[in-house]
Amino acid sequence: MRQELRIEGMHCASCARAVEHALRGVEGVQSADVRLLTERAAIEHDDRVTVERLVEAVAEAGYRARAAAAEEDRLAGDARRVASAKRRMKLAWAFAVPIMGWMIPEMFLGVMWPSPLLFHVGMVVLAAIPLAFAGGPTIRAGFRALAHRAPTMDSLIALGIAVSFLTGLLAILGELGLSARSFDYAGISAMILAIHLTGRWIETTAKGRASQAIRRLMELGAKSARVLRDGEEIGVPVDSVEVGDVLVVRPGEKIPTDGVIVFGESHLDESLVTGESAPVRRGVGDPVVGATVNGEGLLRVRAMDVGETTFLARIVRMIEEAQSSKVPIQAFADRVTRVFVPVVLGIALVTLVVWIAFPGALGTVVERAGVLLPWVDANLGLFSRALYAAIAVLVIACPCALGLATPTALMVGSGIGGENGILFRSGEAIQTLQEARLVVFDKTGTITVGRPGVTDVRPNGIAEDELFRVAASLEAGSEHPIGRAIVRESESRGLTLSPVERFRAVSGRGVRGNVGGARVVAGTREWLAELGHDVDPVAADWERLAGEAKTVVGVAREIGGVLGLIAIADRVKGGASAAIDALERMGLRPMLLTGDHAATAEAVAASVGIERVAADVRPEEKLAAIRSLQGEGERVVMVGDGINDAPALKAADVGIAIGTGTDVAMEAADVTLVSGDLDALVRAVRLSRATFGKIRQNLFWAFFYNVFAIPLAVLGLLHPLIAEAAMALSSINVVTNANRLRRVNLSGD
Repeated sequence: MRQELRIEGMHCASCARAVEHALRGVEGVQSADVRLLTERAAIEHDDRVTVERLVEAVAEAGYRARAAAAEEDRLAGDARRVASAKRRMKLAWAFAVPIMGWMIPEMFLGVMWPSPLLFHVGMVVLAAIPLAFAGGPTIRAGFRALAHRAPTMDSLIALGIAVSFLTGLLAILGELGLSARSFDYAGISAMILAIHLTGRWIETTAKGRASQAIRRLMELGAKSARVLRDGEEIGVPVDSVEVGDVLVVRPGEKIPTDGVIVFGESHLDESLVTGESAPVRRGVGDPVVGATVNGEGLLRVRAMDVGETTFLARIVRMIEEAQSSKVPIQAFADRVTRVFVPVVLGIALVTLVVWIAFPGALGTVVERAGVLLPWVDANLGLFSRALYAAIAVLVIACPCALGLATPTALMVGSGIGGENGILFRSGEAIQTLQEARLVVFDKTGTITVGRPGVTDVRPNGIAEDELFRVAASLEAGSEHPIGRAIVRESESRGLTLSPVERFRAVSGRGVRGNVGGARVVAGTREWLAELGHDVDPVAADWERLAGEAKTVVGVAREIGGVLGLIAIADRVKGGASAAIDALERMGLRPMLLTGDHAATAEAVAASVGIERVAADVRPEEKLAAIRSLQGEGERVVMVGDGINDAPALKAADVGIAIGTGTDVAMEAADVTLVSGDLDALVRAVRLSRATFGKIRQNLFWAFFYNVFAIPLAVLGLLHPLIAEAAMALSSINVVTNANRLRRVNLSGD
């Protein structure tokens, strides 16, 4: 069984790990995956486990949990958390600013105004208020995690704040003669909290912003629909639409839900699901997607999918799954953070002990640095110096940036993909796609449009449109795909057809009938020759077109002889050649893997610039071919659209489904290209490389700043306030760097 929980109170990778550990410790739980940024836990368990027991286990670890809410509730919860984080930040700064103003004379001039005792009392009072009312959740969470022996980022902050605040109380006792005099860091505790809460507000805002793609998609759906019932139009909420209802959609209105057109034709704006701005013509029998916009025609649409089964709902689920998932490189960051916080606590303790045990050597460093660094006070007492360094270590080393590095970039990248019709099912697909160097394409429906269409016309002594008018008038009586392709071409040219009489189809040969009073035939070269028509004038064109793996239809009239040739084939998609060329420039090698005949496959491959071809391959052989390529050490991307592609899509390192294909293919794939255009594949590769590039940059800076700053803190050269500012800035840098993905030009222009 699978259960999702909403987890509240997590602030870093250590928090997520603590919750995972607690959930996995419940008897009957097989696996638990906790996602920091989406604040969700996915648990696989047997029948013995109840939601109440899972919630209890999370509470025992120091966090709050509840059953995952609907997407609308989650987005509303994001807004509430952003507002709460902002209020806490503003309260902390309301006290931190006057504290800073009061501390400046003391920091740089050594003046405690109006007297040392009142100064210390003022620092403690001003700091206590924000610590109690704004810092309560952070401090409680930090010490609760320590009590459970699972320290987190909040533990480091809580310890730094608590120790700083306690120095203020000790300073008061010192002024009253009840203890030795010591330095007062109480004001610094409030400033640490204010900077920390500023970083927390930015992180919380980033989480909400990363969900904007989902929010925008949900807002795009229609809110109401007109349903035909008993011959009358009835306005109903879109949630009341049922499968089979006939919906009336007027020009300019949104299609309420997924369905099929049963009356009318129009141009639809499908940009929200395909990323393509050009309207698409749709007519009777064509499928339509809910939330797309009707252009100029009145439509009646039969509802086929409603609610959670609609295409829009599936997009939302896929984006959320990708945002919530982990990538392989995250495992490395998780291993580091698993030991990072305990190690930092150990370093802070060792720092305190070493400063007390060996004050001379370390004091020399401070005295020399004090000449250059105004915040370094060489006149501090021994214990104050030790606390100064230990607090700075605690604050500077928070692994917040490390925990945010990967998931923030994933959320932004997958959201951008959703807005551009590129749906990543998992974060792992984003990482693997940018590593791949071989792209294997299916042919039909992937490189080609998936249905026959007219590719060449060779009239013989008459105008091209007249040739089409005669041929289409004859083929109007045929249900053969070849005949339908000719009729569609004539319709696109706006030709007026003549009625056909005495129509007859001859299997394997062609069709014949009377058009405009004349006997007309359309069919194979051999049949036309048998009927006495001279095919020599068009023989050269016939042979050339047939050699290109096209079906050639000769059209002849009883009086006038052969009127010309029409070649039909499954046409290559517009832009396919340019897309494959772009992939090659990016270092990806293309290959065609198809069950079609070798001649057809070679012709299609040559037309788009693919040199490596495997034809006459059955579905089970496609799977074997993918595994064979992987056995050669290749990281394989498979692009397909049909049911027969599903096994190969699943086996490939990254399976990419064409969104205009079958649901089976999309369920088996790791990535779905909604529009069906191969240019979307180029954009997907660019997006995966840009996203993973941001992950690498984030991890580098998260590690670099700690490696650089911790030694300075140990030596007593970092003021605790500067340490907290550096920690907050590192988290802000990770978030802003991830959001720079929005500037990436996916078109490559």
